[in-house]
Amino acid sequence: MPPIDYTPRTKLFVIVNAGAGRDDKESTVETIERVLTEAGRACEVALVSDPSRIGQTIHGTIDRAKAENGAVIVAGGDGTINTVAQAVLGSGCAFGALPQGTFNYFGRWHGIPLEIEAATRALLTAELRPAQVGFVNDRIFLINASVGLYPQLLEDREAFKQRYGRGRLNALLAGIATLIRRKHRPLQLTMELDGASRTVPALTLFVGNNPLQMRQVGIKLDRAVDSGRLAAVRLRPVGTMELLWLTARGMLGKLGEEPDVATFSFRRMTVKTSSRPGRRVKVAIDGEVVWLRGPLEFRVADEPLWALLPPPGAAEPPK
Repeated sequence: MPPIDYTPRTKLFVIVNAGAGRDDKESTVETIERVLTEAGRACEVALVSDPSRIGQTIHGTIDRAKAENGAVIVAGGDGTINTVAQAVLGSGCAFGALPQGTFNYFGRWHGIPLEIEAATRALLTAELRPAQVGFVNDRIFLINASVGLYPQLLEDREAFKQRYGRGRLNALLAGIATLIRRKHRPLQLTMELDGASRTVPALTLFVGNNPLQMRQVGIKLDRAVDSGRLAAVRLRPVGTMELLWLTARGMLGKLGEEPDVATFSFRRMTVKTSSRPGRRVKVAIDGEVVWLRGPLEFRVADEPLWALLPPPGAAEPPK
C-alpha cells in the first residue's frame, strides 16, 4: 500500500507556471478550476507569473497541502514538474502533473493527456502509483541528467527560444546551430561503477530515467529504465560532421546502433570530471542547467515519487 493517504475526495492544490507552454495561463487556471469545481472536487489554484517567486509558492502550497491532507499538482513543462516534484518527494503528499511544456516526456510516458481540460479530468480518476526518481547528488531528475555537450545544447536552445519562440522544430534547429558553430572539447570522465573505476573520453554523458525518450532515439535500455535502473549514454569524441550524422540517426531512432555511442544501465555510479574534488560542474537536469559540485553521484532514489497517474490502459501508448 502507498504510504500516502489519498482518496477521490482529497483536496487538490494546483500550481500553474505562467512561463510554460504557449496557452493563455489565465484561461488555463479557469479551465482547471471549472473542471474540478463541476466535479465537486475541492481545489486551490495558484498562478505563478514571477519566476523568482516559484520556490516560495511551491513550499507554501506544500505546507497547506500537508495541513489538509491534500495533493500537490503542477501545470508546466518538464523543468517545472521537476522543481515541484523535488519539493514534494518525501513530504507525504501525493503528486500530480498537467503537462504544458515542449516535450512533456513525463506526462507522455505516463499517459497523461497533453490538452489541459483532458489532463484535469484525468486527475479525477487517477490512481496513486510509484514513479521512479533519479538523483544526481542532491538533485532529482525524472527525465534525464547530463554533463558535457548536452548542457550547452540546452543553454543555446533557451536563447534560441527567446528569440524565435517555442516548439520542437525550433529546439531542433537550435541544437543543429550549436553543433555547427561551437568547438566541443571532450571531457575526461572517471566513472566508478560496480566496484571498478575507469577513465574515458566523452563529449557528453547522458543519464536517462524516461523509457520513452530512450526508445525514441533508439537506445535499447528502455526496459532497464522501466525496471528500476538508469540508462547511461556516452558519446565518444567526434567531429562536427559526425555529430550531425549522430543527430540524424537519433531522429530516426537508430542512435544506439552507432559505434561512437556507448550505452549501459546501472543503479548507482560516481563520475569525476576533474582531479580537483569540489569543483563545480555544469549539469543539465530535466531541461534546466545547474551547477553542482563534483564528483557527481548518479543513483536511483530509495523511494519513488507517489504520483497521480491514469489507470493502466486508460490512455494511448506513448509516442
